[in-house]
Amino acid sequence: MQENSSTTRKALRVHHDDNVAVAITSLSKNSEIENPADTQNTLALKQDIPAGHKIALSPINKGDHIYKYGFSIGLATSDICVGEHVHSHNLSTQLNGSETYSFKKTDSDRTIKNPCPTFSGYLRETGKVGIRNEVWIVNTVGCVNQAARKIADICKKQYPNKADDYIAQTHPFGCSQLGDDLNNTRKVLQSLVQNPNAGGVLIIGLGCENNQLSTFVSGLPKTQRKRVRYFNSQQVEDEIVTGLQHIEALLDLMAHDKRELVPVSELSIGMKCGGSDGFSGLTANAIVGRVSDKLTEYGGRVILTETPEMFGAEQVLMNRSASEAVYNEIVHLVEDFKSYFIKNNQPIYENPSPGNKAGGLTTLEEKSLGAIQKGGQAVVNEVIAYGERSQGGAGLSLLQAPGNDAVSSTALAAAGANMILFTTGRGTPLGFPVPTVKIASNSDLASRKKHWIDFNAGVILDEEKSIDACADELFSYILDVASGRLTRNEENDNREIAIWKSGVTL
Repeated sequence: MQENSSTTRKALRVHHDDNVAVAITSLSKNSEIENPADTQNTLALKQDIPAGHKIALSPINKGDHIYKYGFSIGLATSDICVGEHVHSHNLSTQLNGSETYSFKKTDSDRTIKNPCPTFSGYLRETGKVGIRNEVWIVNTVGCVNQAARKIADICKKQYPNKADDYIAQTHPFGCSQLGDDLNNTRKVLQSLVQNPNAGGVLIIGLGCENNQLSTFVSGLPKTQRKRVRYFNSQQVEDEIVTGLQHIEALLDLMAHDKRELVPVSELSIGMKCGGSDGFSGLTANAIVGRVSDKLTEYGGRVILTETPEMFGAEQVLMNRSASEAVYNEIVHLVEDFKSYFIKNNQPIYENPSPGNKAGGLTTLEEKSLGAIQKGGQAVVNEVIAYGERSQGGAGLSLLQAPGNDAVSSTALAAAGANMILFTTGRGTPLGFPVPTVKIASNSDLASRKKHWIDFNAGVILDEEKSIDACADELFSYILDVASGRLTRNEENDNREIAIWKSGVTL
């Protein structure tokens, strides 16, 4: 990122090829600011520019490309003068659904770094490493949600020191579902059961649901079943008493679990953004991208999701494919989601969030190029279907899931992520099955919502820290979280799961 030396910086140009800059604060018409493209001269503003919105740095003719992050974010729909506001009124997407792709592998000489930093985690019998030793209560059907919650609440009071926490992973599905919906429910829940942050799992069924308990358990690997207990509520006299008995047996197994030093290469981190603003791509996503590079260079795994938010930037990811086979899987990932839009008579290329537009994001290309920064520059060597698990190893995985915060974050946990780095410019209290590190793109949000936000990337705009220094601080914070430091969502007991529903309910 190009940064100005002035301590009164008012706008940022992200890349030296960009012909727009982003206003850091709201700017008034006719005011003059330091020109981010030429710091020896000033730039006169032709209109009021809201914070997070774009300013033209050079004359742009109708039909010209407008560049941000070093890539085109769309085409000018009218002539634009230096100092003019660039947004929906004079910039539009160049995407129309007829794009074609080609395999152009980007050369990479990245090698695994040594020595590798360590954290204190739980080594499981499966070979995976957890960063928490929790008991998860997973129900096959929504009918037994209340039983799962009651059991978790009782355990928190009766056995507070025998596990890190007791989490009821409740949801409304599992009954009256057919086809893909039933398969998705079963796959996501089966994958969640295998997340290494769970030291023990109690599975509760009802007995008459489509998502039958016997089929569910038979789909779990044998290595996982040692830490699993299960029963159907219709077949026991008291489901609460039975559930507590099973958890006591799991706690006996977990009593031998101890944290031990393990290399950071054992970490798997999911990347997510929600409620973006005009600064998300400049600060929060930028430092998360640096963290992704650090982690993968040490042999760790990064999982990037939100497939529709890759639209407009997908060729950049395709060019980082480890092989032509992975490239073909990425093409299928993108085309499959486009078909999902078309099947439901929805436009493929559209920035769906009014909040995003109010924050200064204009086109899907702009949002996507900012969003995929979270994956850093790592080679893409794995594509994961929705509900499936990562095979692990060093590198970047792309996970099929929608942009919805709860659905995609649940899918990240199901894929095996130990924690989620969640960047946001507008804030959200949501938390998910695994520790969820909320990273604010601006200091105002971090200050107003201290009980939501774990880390403030807005210090970059405040010129208190460079991007690299901020990323180093975040990486250290992540190692602390992996070793047991609680995130805000854990402190607030804010855990949610959501499952992607796309079919028929009887």
